[in-house]
Amino acid sequence: MAIQELLDPITAAGGEVRFGRFDEWQQGRTLYGGASALIAYTAAIRAFPDLPPLRAGQIAFVAPVDETAELRREIVRQGRNVTQVRSEIWCEGRCTLTAFFLFGAEREANARHEAAPLPDWPGSPGQAEEVMGNQGPAFLQNNFELRRAQDQRGPGDPVVRRWARLKPPTGLDPVSELILLGDVLPPGAMRAMARPGPLSSINWSFNLLGTAPQTSDGWWLSENASQHALAGYSSERLRLWNADGRQVMDGLQSVAIFG
Repeated sequence: MAIQELLDPITAAGGEVRFGRFDEWQQGRTLYGGASALIAYTAAIRAFPDLPPLRAGQIAFVAPVDETAELRREIVRQGRNVTQVRSEIWCEGRCTLTAFFLFGAEREANARHEAAPLPDWPGSPGQAEEVMGNQGPAFLQNNFELRRAQDQRGPGDPVVRRWARLKPPTGLDPVSELILLGDVLPPGAMRAMARPGPLSSINWSFNLLGTAPQTSDGWWLSENASQHALAGYSSERLRLWNADGRQVMDGLQSVAIFG
């Protein structure tokens, strides 16, 4: 369980850590964004184990995360229902990731409606074509399975949609699994690029649409859609559904487009 070895050094006390199996989660010079976000979340819930369920997160990818780091976290405000926690990763004396997590107890519902269904549902992942089997960064090949969930290939509408799951066993709770999976696809703007070039996530903000997400056989439908791209940046909407078509996460991301 490579992800557990990455998380095992995180203690309630925080402070200096050296991550295990760090190289298996690298993306270029840094950690894959979902893994670094999960480190910050894990640091928060291990420091403050009596928090209510996670409702939302705002994560800024500031600089490359190193194998040795310092974890800092604090409760910024604790109210009757909502607790807000800041969790940061520092490397060599500078902040490399800062996250703001919102935890909230359940209230009596005064508004209720489901997220709208995806109009062009791709069907079951069971017979879908595998993709990226021997391509992409090592963390993707070693830890994830991806399957096609759209007919489009190559340039076109700036949307990337795939079935995704972690290779079992993971030992993760469902919320941690969604954080790890939420940033797994390349930006939708990739399909609109005039020429090949690197891309880099700058931030990620997400809302969970339930506190106990469930799916079948570990599969989640992931979608990254560029809503606007100009001057080297793309504004992306990131969404996740379970295998039954129920949306479980809604998010936004700013992406830097180089080249």
